[in-house]
Amino acid sequence: MDQKKLDQQSQYWEASFLSKPEMFGLEPSIAAVKALKSFQEQNIKNIVELGAGLGRDTMFFAQNSIHVEALDYSKASIESITNKSKKLNLTDFIKPKVFDVRKKLPFKDNSIEGCFSHMLYCMALSNSDIENLNSEICRILKPGGINIYTVRHTDDGDYKNGIHIGEDLYENDGFIVHFFSKDKINQLSKGFEILDIEKFEEGKFPRKLFRVTLKKKLLTG
Repeated sequence: MDQKKLDQQSQYWEASFLSKPEMFGLEPSIAAVKALKSFQEQNIKNIVELGAGLGRDTMFFAQNSIHVEALDYSKASIESITNKSKKLNLTDFIKPKVFDVRKKLPFKDNSIEGCFSHMLYCMALSNSDIENLNSEICRILKPGGINIYTVRHTDDGDYKNGIHIGEDLYENDGFIVHFFSKDKINQLSKGFEILDIEKFEEGKFPRKLFRVTLKKKLLTG
């Protein structure tokens, strides 16, 4: 595992966000549109968004009366979200914060209703990083809380192409992607009930992804 390359990704994303401030467009992701429906069905009004990027999904949730704690390790990302929330008069709904998800999440145990992340799990994170992150999400969610995440999977055209960094991590055009199998998703379900694993496609390439919906198990005893 080339840990140095993984650590350098934050600089790569920072430069990309600064040079392409709307690199993902302004429309919400397919994943966010479906997640909103799930959150509304569960009457969830407060979520944490991990790896919020330039805020297209953050704005979408807030415009639909969802309060969002938006975290990203890029300063450019958080500045973009802060500016957009002010421009759209959404500051009451959005709390942006620069934060590296490899650290302990800055929330109390059993305090969060829902969590959303679009392609964060498949960033430059090792298996150990992902296991720790998933455990942290489980810790902060209330019993019955919902975690929705998306990942590129092993049928994606970029899988096993480019530079192999280690595990199921491959570098293409400077970006490192961690590809997921269903087995890996099942292994990450400790403390959760798997409600749904759905395949979908996004973008022109297209990227092939899983949308995973997990429900934190209720406390017993």
